[in-house]
Amino acid sequence: MDLKTLVVGTRETIAGTVYGTIIVLSEVTAAASAYKNNLAALAVIVAITTIVFWAAHVYSQGIGRSIDLGRKLSATELGRIAGRESSMLVAAVLPVLLLALGAAGVLGKSAALWLVVVVGIVTLTAEGVRYARLERLSAANAMLTVGVNLGLGLAIAGLKALVAH
Repeated sequence: MDLKTLVVGTRETIAGTVYGTIIVLSEVTAAASAYKNNLAALAVIVAITTIVFWAAHVYSQGIGRSIDLGRKLSATELGRIAGRESSMLVAAVLPVLLLALGAAGVLGKSAALWLVVVVGIVTLTAEGVRYARLERLSAANAMLTVGVNLGLGLAIAGLKALVAH
């Protein structure tokens, strides 16, 4: 996989990026108040939990595909699913880096936490735009798609604001 594909993604990675972003935002929102003074631990929790969710997702997708095909999947087929869904892991990289920068004192702790939320909202919005463009949605459907993605991010951000205060 080249760097452009890794960063920008492909049409096959939109869903995994959205799902991974929602996982990360949810983790940070749920744990922010408990770990606001230990961002290194939060970064590790986010990284490990995202890996576990990715593995569970790959496993469940593999089971579903196996049932659809009526046979056991080959290692190659399961590897393709894992590769396609790796965008869930990529979605956690920048947020974990921001948390690590907060833990190291490069960023303020509160700033790092809020930057994770902002990055998540921007990512969800961008993925909504990407999907709308790739599928050539009408303006109304594009706005609906972007609105749903943005709404999910803002709902999680709202929960973080409530939990933090």
